[in-house]
Amino acid sequence: MRIAVILGLVGLLVGRAVAREMEPPPRPNIVFILADDLGWADVGFHGGQVPTPNLDRLVSEGVELEQHYVYPVCSPTRAAFLTGRYASRFGVSNPQNDRALPWDTVTLARALQSVGYDTALCGKWHLGSRTEWGPQLFGFDHSYGSLAGGVGPWDHRYKVGPYTYTWHRNGELVEEKGHVTDLITRESVEWLQSRGERPFFLYVAFTAVHIPIREPEPYLSRVPSAIQELSLREYAACITHLDDSVGAILNAIEKSGKAARTIVVFTSDNGGTTARNDDPAYPPDGYAPGRSGGNNRPLRGAKATVYEGGIRVPAVIRWPGVLKPGKFPHPVHITDWMPTFCALAGYQPEHSLKWDGENIWPFLTGASEPPPRTIYTVGPGFRSLALRDQQWKLIINRGADDQSEKAELYDLANDPYEEKNRAAELPDKVGELKAKLVAVAANDRDAEVKK
Repeated sequence: MRIAVILGLVGLLVGRAVAREMEPPPRPNIVFILADDLGWADVGFHGGQVPTPNLDRLVSEGVELEQHYVYPVCSPTRAAFLTGRYASRFGVSNPQNDRALPWDTVTLARALQSVGYDTALCGKWHLGSRTEWGPQLFGFDHSYGSLAGGVGPWDHRYKVGPYTYTWHRNGELVEEKGHVTDLITRESVEWLQSRGERPFFLYVAFTAVHIPIREPEPYLSRVPSAIQELSLREYAACITHLDDSVGAILNAIEKSGKAARTIVVFTSDNGGTTARNDDPAYPPDGYAPGRSGGNNRPLRGAKATVYEGGIRVPAVIRWPGVLKPGKFPHPVHITDWMPTFCALAGYQPEHSLKWDGENIWPFLTGASEPPPRTIYTVGPGFRSLALRDQQWKLIINRGADDQSEKAELYDLANDPYEEKNRAAELPDKVGELKAKLVAVAANDRDAEVKK
C-alpha cells in the first residue's frame, strides 16, 4: 500500500513537471524594430563594410531568420505586418499616402490592445499621411513620428507637396528639433521606461537608412576610411547611427528588468537602394550629392524589384531563455508576425481574419517542422508578380499595355542569386506555378479601401 502511494506521488510530481515543461511561455512583451531601406549586406553579420556591433550582438543572442521576405517597397510591408494579410488584398503596392486600411481592420495593435497590451508606434507610419488617418485610429495608444514616409533628418519634412509637414504626436502635427533617428530613439526609450506591469507592444519604425541623409559629425568621424565618396560616407554614418539606436533600445529593455519577458525582432521593410541622396523631391537641406549606398550583394536586385535583393532582408528574433540562439533557414514572411504574436499573446479572433501568414512559433522553437511554403509578392503598381513555391520562384513581368507578359523561373535551391532564367526550358513548371499564382492573385483588392 505504502509503495503504491509513493509511486502515485512520484507519478503526480513527474506529471506536474512534464506539464510545466509543456506549458506555453508567459505572454511576452513585444518590441518590433523596422529599418527603412536597409540592404541584405548593410549589416555586419552579413559582411557589411560598416560595423554594426549592436545588431551583431542581437543576432548572437537570437535566431537569425535567413529567408525573411517582405515587399519591395515600404507601405506594402507595413500593411502586411499589421494585418497578417498580403498587402495586395488592400490594393497596396506602392508607397502610399492615401489611407491604406479599411476602418474596421483588425490590426495587430488592435488585437493586442484587446487582450490588455499597451501599444505604441514610434517612427514611420506611411499607411495614411493625414492626422485623421493616423496610427491612433488603428489600435495604437501612443504614436509619434512621420505620418508619411522617409523625412529629412533635421527638418522632418516629407516630399514637397500636400504631405510635406508630417511630424506628429498622437494625431497632432508638432515641430521639434533634433535628428530624426535620435528623436525616434528617445521617444521609444521614454515610452519603455514608463511601462508598468501590463504587457506591451512597441513598434519602432526608423526612417534610417532612407534618403535623404545628413548625419552629425560624430557619426561621420566613425566611418571607415575606405569609404571616400561623400554620399556613401553619409550612408555609412546613418547605419552606425541606426545601430547605436538599436543598442539604446536594447539597453532600455535590460535596465527595466524585463528582457527575459520581451521578444525583440529586427528587420528591414525592403531591400537597399542606390537612389540619389539629393533627391529633388525633398525640400533642400544641404544633402550630399550622389547615390545612396544600399548593398544587397550577393542577392540580385534592389528596392522596388521582386528579385531576392528587393524582398529578402536581414532579420532576427530574440527571446532570452526561451528561444535558443541559432539560425532558421526556412522561408518566413512579414505576414507571419501577426498570427505568431497573437498566438503568444492569447488573442483569439472572433471571426476569420483571412490571414495569409501563419504562426511560425512552433517552427522557431523546434516543436514541429515547417511545412512546404508558398509566398506571393507584388511589385510597385502590380507591374511584376512573384510566387515562391518551395525551391522554385516564378516572376511575371507585365507589359505597359497589361496585355503582354514575360515569365522568369529560378531554382533558388541551386541558383540562389537568380542568375539563370529557366522558364524557356521548363514550360510545364512555369504553367504549374502560374496557376498557383493566379489563384492567390484572385484575392487581390478584396479588402481595398473604397475611394
